[in-house]
Amino acid sequence: MGKLDGKTALVTGASRGIGQAIAELFAAEGARVVCAARTVQEGDHPLEGSLDRTVETITAAGGEATAVAANISEEPECLALVEDARAAYGPIDVLVNNAALNYYIPTVDYPTNRWVRAFKINVHAPFILSKTVLPDMTSGRGGAIVNISSGAAIGPGRGPYEDQHARGGVMYGASKAALERFTQGLAQELSAHGNITVAAISPSRVVPTPGTVFHKLVDGLDDPRGEPPLMMARAALLLATEAPDKVNGRVAYSQQILKEFGWIEDAVGRGI
Repeated sequence: MGKLDGKTALVTGASRGIGQAIAELFAAEGARVVCAARTVQEGDHPLEGSLDRTVETITAAGGEATAVAANISEEPECLALVEDARAAYGPIDVLVNNAALNYYIPTVDYPTNRWVRAFKINVHAPFILSKTVLPDMTSGRGGAIVNISSGAAIGPGRGPYEDQHARGGVMYGASKAALERFTQGLAQELSAHGNITVAAISPSRVVPTPGTVFHKLVDGLDDPRGEPPLMMARAALLLATEAPDKVNGRVAYSQQILKEFGWIEDAVGRGI
């Protein structure tokens, strides 16, 4: 019996990396998974990965999934995504806000339109999608919203700075810090329901994905210093399935919370 049997999950950014791993694990645990992203077919994006591949992998393993192409930087597409998800499988039980964008450009050179677009995807879309699915959860059925954050949300603190290179991560860190504050604020607002979890999870170590390899954050998909995407997927599953009174409002790191709940024995990296 799976931890998500009979549940409907909506996962953004499910074409590759962490989002793909979450979608596959949730389906393996019995969820009907709506996989959302812009990349539908292989070759539509320079990086490897697509919705078609994710859904094919899930169905080949006996799971149930459907792909919905969506540009979640635009509110109408967020609203249409939720409606398409409901049309496919019914009310949403779990929302995973995983999709994210950054260009790793120093602030002095950062094009305003790219800054605004990144905030739309990293902050505004999680707000819009959460707001839109909440009627399903507050109707009495409960549910979970899991926001995928990053260690970049931790600022460098006050100067003087030994490391004087932000490496273009200012926007990403600021948007993820905003996402974490949104997470805990919404968790507090919904706490009276007692059966809804809103939580955020970050990797304890950098996760090798096509995106992190492209941005040279790791030295390849098999970089031993990294954390496999499945670790984040398991942490997201934990937050989506543990009792809300244990995890609502948590802003945690993958290996930290997996060890805390006994899902793994050994842990390394941030939060440990």
